[in-house]
Amino acid sequence: MKKSILTGTMVLAILATACKTTENTNSESKKEEKTMNVSNQEKTLAVLKSIETGAQEPAAYINPNKYIQHNLGIADGLAGFGALLQALPPNSAKVNTVRAFTDGDFVFAQTEYEFFGPKIGFDIFRFEDGLIVEHWDNLQVNTGKPNPSGHTMIDGATEITDLDKTDTNKEIVKGFVTDILMNGDMTKISGYFDGDNYIQHNQNVPDQLSGLGATLEALAKQGIFMKYDRIHKVLGQGNFVLAVSEGHFGEDHNSFYDLFRIENGKIAEHWDVVEKIALKEDWKNQNGKFNFPK
Repeated sequence: MKKSILTGTMVLAILATACKTTENTNSESKKEEKTMNVSNQEKTLAVLKSIETGAQEPAAYINPNKYIQHNLGIADGLAGFGALLQALPPNSAKVNTVRAFTDGDFVFAQTEYEFFGPKIGFDIFRFEDGLIVEHWDNLQVNTGKPNPSGHTMIDGATEITDLDKTDTNKEIVKGFVTDILMNGDMTKISGYFDGDNYIQHNQNVPDQLSGLGATLEALAKQGIFMKYDRIHKVLGQGNFVLAVSEGHFGEDHNSFYDLFRIENGKIAEHWDVVEKIALKEDWKNQNGKFNFPK
């Protein structure tokens, strides 16, 4: 079947499907049973892919009465999501989700997009009773060029291991962000790495811990500093941990999404997306970029 992006008519059809009141109790019961047999991670992947394919069925995985949007460039609720899709040029969207993870009621995914231009993004969805009720994301332009060590923003390890170490690995990442990126206590940095071994996927930074240090030093000489001010959320599954933070890169107020792979208690690999936070007068919803439930 030929793939096509959602037209205005299809968007309206999705919203109508998601919002209509059930007319048949038995059919609704069967639909709910089918939905509950699909994992939250599978639902997330289906919703993301529908941006490309135009499939209407994944709309059933979104709560039509409660969809809180934290992308500041999109209006709240399903109507805001529909308006964004309508604005896309026909047949322009591509969605390739490379990694996806589950942490309790949250699913977070790393995706390569063609979405008003090439981008890399992290999406976080929160579920209640099997339906998506909240969404956060961070997007960055993808140049497609490898970094100085030949890595792209999305290649690298994908296998999820060490499920029994999830909580421990989340604490390691929280400690690293706090000690090094927030407090700048470089005396502790060696404790988070296995010597100089470190695989880097940032577009501008080479591999190895020494490569990171050299890049930060070069930026500092130009008067450009990176400072994390606050961690808002840490999510993880096994050896992968995502930290959502707020801070500044140079003069810009930024949102930092950092994905780490932990191996034997040390940071082994890193992917990130950095997005400049829009001025409040330009926000299309008032839900905030970082408002996570306690």
